[in-house]
Formats: sequence, structure tokens, C-alpha cells
Amino acid sequence: MAATVQPSNARTHATRLRGTRPRALRLLTGAALAAVLAGCATVRTSGPAPAPMEPSTTTTSAPTRWHFDDTRAPADRDGYRPARKLAVLLPMSGPLATAAAPVRDGLLAGYYGERRARPELAFYDTSGTAAGATAAYARAIAEGADQVLGPLGRDEVDALFRGSISVPVVALNRGSAEAPDNAAAFSLAPEDEGDAAAQYLLKRNARNVLVLSNGEDAARRSVDALTARLAQNGGSVVATLAIVGDSPVDQTAALQNALAGEVGVDAVYLAIRGNQARVLAPQMSVAGLATRPRVGSSLLTHGTGKAEEDQILDGIVFPTESWSIGSGARSLPPQASVASDLPTARGPAARLFAFGFDAWLLAGYLEHLALAPDATVGGATGMLRIAADGNVMRQPAWSTWRNGYVVPQADAGG
Repeated sequence: MAATVQPSNARTHATRLRGTRPRALRLLTGAALAAVLAGCATVRTSGPAPAPMEPSTTTTSAPTRWHFDDTRAPADRDGYRPARKLAVLLPMSGPLATAAAPVRDGLLAGYYGERRARPELAFYDTSGTAAGATAAYARAIAEGADQVLGPLGRDEVDALFRGSISVPVVALNRGSAEAPDNAAAFSLAPEDEGDAAAQYLLKRNARNVLVLSNGEDAARRSVDALTARLAQNGGSVVATLAIVGDSPVDQTAALQNALAGEVGVDAVYLAIRGNQARVLAPQMSVAGLATRPRVGSSLLTHGTGKAEEDQILDGIVFPTESWSIGSGARSLPPQASVASDLPTARGPAARLFAFGFDAWLLAGYLEHLALAPDATVGGATGMLRIAADGNVMRQPAWSTWRNGYVVPQADAGG
């Protein structure tokens, strides 16, 4: 049986959230969250919807791949135009439930932080399986959902994308094939990090890049995207050094050879873990690369966290979530404030919490982003836009180390 949060409770949560936000987020561990945890929960809001600020300037004729309900209230001036009933497909049981919890809480934080009209919100448990995802989608459509967020697992997304998409969908992962018509795919993809790193370096006229890669799937995917973006803009990967194990062998000679090569080295891309980078940082200095831009993937944050050990990483830049550096998260309070109240916003889970918050933003601004190729929305994970192929592209913020502590990179944006 579906657990329901009554309209009066929903209004109470919304009212409190408009006050002291950190205190209000604590309410997510109360009635609303308990209802979601019970299974397929529905959060309903009632009362008249506020009038739109101004008619949207976005065209109302959707590209052929998108089909939106034009009978909804007009978009607000900033493009916000929520669904009437938003279905959220998440694995609230099964092996992916741990990952789904911070995504769910981040989404609820965004939902209750919105001051304007909000959709009825219904959660459906996919159990983390392809069959569960397709069944949850069918149930959501049968129960009147006019927009869908999810599912989360890659196999779940593949199963959903192989079927018929009758209402707009934002899947919370990328499938093995492109998103079909009427669907977008949002993920914290390594490809986005590699592409963003290439753009970061190209803006600094660094076109010849030496790559250090540990060969992990995320590393390979980010390096492939970096390579493709560099090639599109007249740059190249001059060499790739394989970094193996937590205590990699001395690479000083290989680094020096790359620097002395015919093309030279303008910058270094580190698709390695932080503990590996600590071993290699002195070798880069000895090789003469310490003055070149050194940019890494988010893998660099793995195996770090002790300032006395991480000082050697000072100056290396890596992508991060806007929320973690105190910018770009709209109604979301600072991470430290949220983390003090919600375990799902702490540590590694904080990235998925921010991802869930941005899933809510994508739901509210989906039509605006889909119809205007240059439109963006500033979220907790970075600047978001929807590409022509349906992939949600993310421009991250950037951080670096200073005296062993992670700090925002001043001129990097995000």
C-alpha cells in the first residue's frame, strides 16, 4: 500500500523550509522521509498555485524528440514549469538502495525548498532490477504521472529506454545507447569530467597534454573524453603513462622524456587516485612539470583527507560539485549545515545528495532546457544543460589543494 503525506503536512514542511532552512531539512528524517522509506510514497500539495512571474520567452514548439504537455500553467520567467504529477523511480530496496537514499534526500530537499507551485510527487520502488524499473514506470503512467525521474541503475535505464516513452523522462544514469525521444539521461559521468578538463586546459592555451592513468573504468572514460575534446580543438595527448598500484614505480624518467619530446608538454592530466598522486607529485616536480597546469579527475579525491599528507598535492586542480565549495546550489543550504542534520549529505554520499537535488532542478526546468540548446541551470553539481542527444551535460566547479586543504579554484567557475 502506498504511504501518503497529507497536504497539510506537506504545506507545513514547505512553510518551515522557507524559514530556517538547515532546521527544515531535518524534517526530511520525519514524516515525509518515513513515508518514502515505507515503499511507494506519495507527497501531495494542495492550494492554489501562484501566478507565473511572466510568460516564458521559450518557444512552445518542441523539437520532434520532445513532447510536453502544453495545457500546464505557463512557465515562469526563468523557465520553471513543473509537471502536474512527477513520478520518481528509485531502487528503495535491493543492492542499489544505499546509493538511492542520498539521491532521494537531495531531491526532497529541492522539492521542499521550492517556493512556487510544485507537482504531486510519487515514489516507486524499482528494486534495482530491469524488470522492476519497467514495472514501476508502467504503474507510474497508469496512475497519472506526466513526467518521470529515474531509474537509477544502468541496466534499469537500458530496459526503460528500450520501451515506449510516453511522457518526458529524465533517467538518473546513462544507458548503453543514446536516450530515445522524449528522454534525457543525467549522471555524474567520467566523460563529463574529461571533457570539462580539456576545456579548462584549452582556455589556458594548454593543448599538448601528458596523461597519467591508473586504467580504472572511470579513468579510461574520462581520458577518452579529454582526448576527443583536445583533438576537436587542435590539441593532443602526447603520451599516456600507466600508473599501477598504490605505490607506483618511479616515473621520473618517463616524465622527463615526455617533456623533452618533439611536441613538449603544456599540461598534465591525472586520471589517478589521490594516494597515487601523492607518490607522483614529487616526481613531476623533479621532472620540471610542477609549473605546468596539473588537472585531474574526481578520482583524485579518493585516498585523501589528511592535510599533513595532502600538502604535496597543492596546486593540482580537480572537478567538484558547486555545492561543496559554497556556490551554485540555489535554495540548498551550505553542505556543512545540511550534513549536520542528514547522514546522507555527509562524506562520499554528499555527491549523490547534490545529484538528487539537481535531478529535481532538471524536472522543474526540463522543458526550458530541452527547447533552448544554450539554456543552463546552476545546480549543486555544476552548470547543467541538455545536449541534442539527450545527455545532460555538466560543467563542474573546480577545486585545488592549498596547504593540504581543499579550496575553490578562484577562476574556474562551475
